[in-house]
Amino acid sequence: MPETPVLASRIWKDGWYQFARPLPSPNFGPRPALAHIDLIVLHSISLPPGEYGGSGVLELFTNQLNWGSHPYFKTIEGLQVSAHFFIRRAGEIWQFVSCDDRAWHAGASHYRGRDNCNDDSIGIELEGLEGEPFEAEQYEALQALCPAIAQRYPIAHIAGHEHIAPGRKADPGAGMQWAFLQQTLGFPSRCFPDGVREKYSF
Repeated sequence: MPETPVLASRIWKDGWYQFARPLPSPNFGPRPALAHIDLIVLHSISLPPGEYGGSGVLELFTNQLNWGSHPYFKTIEGLQVSAHFFIRRAGEIWQFVSCDDRAWHAGASHYRGRDNCNDDSIGIELEGLEGEPFEAEQYEALQALCPAIAQRYPIAHIAGHEHIAPGRKADPGAGMQWAFLQQTLGFPSRCFPDGVREKYSF
């Protein structure tokens, strides 16, 4: 749906969502010329795994994580990654990379007939543990954020990291209520991966 100039200036500025807390990451790059940004990828993350509310994810995405502050961090030492968005358990939205740019969230990936999903996707990390349930407030944040993204970019697909990198990644996992998300977003079933989508009449 095309957005009006007033709505665009209120919600987006240079690819930054105006209702998110900005924390720019150095881990990004330009998208390929004429990239068709039509995919939202959902992930789950918590640092240390299963511990919520800390600063670990924010520090990881901005290359500020103290690798020696927790034993788990030594296993990912030197990792340079980012996502466009991070949604806390209470629904707070952070943004690290302009959606006009290429964040480093997908890795080796293939979906809807294309490789390298970082090139033409928007990555949303949900604070959580792979396979565990997410909070109602996080779904409410997605219900605001995903339609806003779809107003600005030609979104035609929503998938999990597990769907674009099967066998390598398994997040967000069984805790993601895909049918509920589809129903509340009102996006057509064709936007969702086979095996998780339901047939709703919109």
